[in-house]
Amino acid sequence: MKKAIFLRLAMALALLLTVNVNVMGDTLRKGGSIVGKIEANGDVRLNGSIVGRFESNGDIRVGGSIEGRIEKNGDIRKRGSIIGRVESNNDIRINGSIVGRVEKNGDIRYKGSIIGRAEQMTDVRRVAVMYFFGFFNM
Repeated sequence: MKKAIFLRLAMALALLLTVNVNVMGDTLRKGGSIVGKIEANGDVRLNGSIVGRFESNGDIRVGGSIEGRIEKNGDIRKRGSIIGRVESNNDIRINGSIVGRVEKNGDIRYKGSIIGRAEQMTDVRRVAVMYFFGFFNM
């Protein structure tokens, strides 16, 4: 009896964890309006259409082609060249200068002003790519 109850609870917990993983993603807002989403599988949607994908190995695909890469150290590459960096404190650097920041609450700052928000933020580097590095036209 106790074993059956334990198994039911374990299955219910596993189901809840699976559901949570599937619904996680970053809803992207700009100027208060929802403009897109980074889905849990890495797909990037803007205005409802899939425009690219973040691969698990760090590659950034746009329209099916690899256009760049997010390095483990925070460097952002576009067509092989380093174009910026996401620092460990979430500051965003482009050409060596700090231009913005991704706040812990999901606010996106550009030169001090909030320009957008990533809700349910799961990966700061992906969010930074969406707002600062021009891979996708938001």
